[in-house]
Amino acid sequence: MSGDLAIDVKNLSYKYPINDVKTLHNIDLQIPYNTINLLLGSNGSGKTTFLKILGGKTLCLNGDVLIDNANPFSNGFRNTVTLSDGSEINKVCYFGTDWVRSEFINRDITVLELITSLGYRKENLEHEFTKRGNYLMEILEVDLGWRMHMLSDGQKRRVQLIMGLLKPFKVLLLDEITIDLDVVARFKLFEFLKFEVSQGKNNPERKCCIVYCTHIFDGLNSWYDRVIHLHRGEIEGDFQYKNIQYVDDEKDENIEADDDGVVRIARSSSLHPLVLKWLLKDEHKRRGISL
Repeated sequence: MSGDLAIDVKNLSYKYPINDVKTLHNIDLQIPYNTINLLLGSNGSGKTTFLKILGGKTLCLNGDVLIDNANPFSNGFRNTVTLSDGSEINKVCYFGTDWVRSEFINRDITVLELITSLGYRKENLEHEFTKRGNYLMEILEVDLGWRMHMLSDGQKRRVQLIMGLLKPFKVLLLDEITIDLDVVARFKLFEFLKFEVSQGKNNPERKCCIVYCTHIFDGLNSWYDRVIHLHRGEIEGDFQYKNIQYVDDEKDENIEADDDGVVRIARSSSLHPLVLKWLLKDEHKRRGISL
């Protein structure tokens, strides 16, 4: 296997024990480092199951799965990696939608208490986890004094992101995680994640990749490198962003890849750029920042 692969999956199949229904069928997928990958598909296509297997949350022994050249289900798998400078990163980090309903976080406990247990040091402003945490709290507008049992699902989702991203990562798996974020928070999170991926291009120890599952496509243009289409547990399509062209006169029914693998898509009339601009202006006014 190439050392540049973050994820290497071969002949992966999975069926749920309770109903014996096969959810994934002979998946073969290789994802290199320093890339952002969209995983798309309808409800029930197997996206969440696939991400949970990659994240080591759902045990699957039928096929080969390697994360950073290691089997996430092996006894010797260690998720924490120590770099040459002594800092730590997570090998794989999975974000799912069920976290906000867990009993662990729906308690009378503050955000500060939660992230301190993960290595955040409020008084040590030079600590890497503290710097990352403070930056994430700023862009996601999270208060250290928030009490978890009093928060909305959207606020809990922001706390989840801070907890999971406090440490750098090698493989980041996002399953509909931005569904509760507003336009500005989502935009800023994407910018942060894109910067994280760019870090690995200059520092081999920080190389990483992102797999992002979503049904919300506004604001994604040029953010990703690859789009993978999962349908009924099989990979139906796999395209590079560089091979996707947005044109003025394309009809939706004509969207097919040509012999060179190029896909032409009609330009959409999305309000996302306008709404993002308005809401960023609102934020600047709220913070007293002159434009």
